[in-house]
Amino acid sequence: MSPEKEEKAKNKTARKNPSESSLEDDRLVARAIKGDQDAFSQLLNKYQKPLYYHIIKMVKDHEQIEDLIQEAFVKAFDNLKSYDTNYAFSTWLYRITTNHTIDYLRKKKLQTMSIHDPVKTRDGEVTFQIEDEGSETDRKIIRKQRQNIIHEAIKNLPEKYRVVIEMRHLEELSYEEIATELDLPLGTVKAHIFRAREMLYKALKDRRNEF
Repeated sequence: MSPEKEEKAKNKTARKNPSESSLEDDRLVARAIKGDQDAFSQLLNKYQKPLYYHIIKMVKDHEQIEDLIQEAFVKAFDNLKSYDTNYAFSTWLYRITTNHTIDYLRKKKLQTMSIHDPVKTRDGEVTFQIEDEGSETDRKIIRKQRQNIIHEAIKNLPEKYRVVIEMRHLEELSYEEIATELDLPLGTVKAHIFRAREMLYKALKDRRNEF
């Protein structure tokens, strides 16, 4: 039996005798699918700390880990109906979180590699030149269009969500700084940002053909 099939067999075996924690997840997931926000929040609270310790193995920035957890949850809950109950919810959630974190690290690595910076080799430094200026212009236009779509989606958010998402992502304030600035409990700020991201994710998903 291949390692992949063996792992699937283990997961299916585990679901034959699920733990009380796993059964609780099933009940909360069923409620969340029906739109129960309280069930949604309970699952987030239950897995926030375990996911933090999972992500910190790959990412060391505390603030970024908070964002990655929320973004992973948004993806998970947007796809709850596709969740296969033959597997533990925690296994499915960890897989989504891992993949999302890897995507973040991959994009971050690409962003830090500037084509204008020389690359050191044994034969000296090599600088990459862009010959097709039209192609670079096209990329700038596409990036600008994406930014405009995102800013428009942010503007369309209800005010309490728009304010916190702007402070977090445009002004780059920490969760604590936002809480102090708005005189709100830290938990409320995190909840508002989470909800704002969920709404943005759905809005941008509907316009993905424009990206």
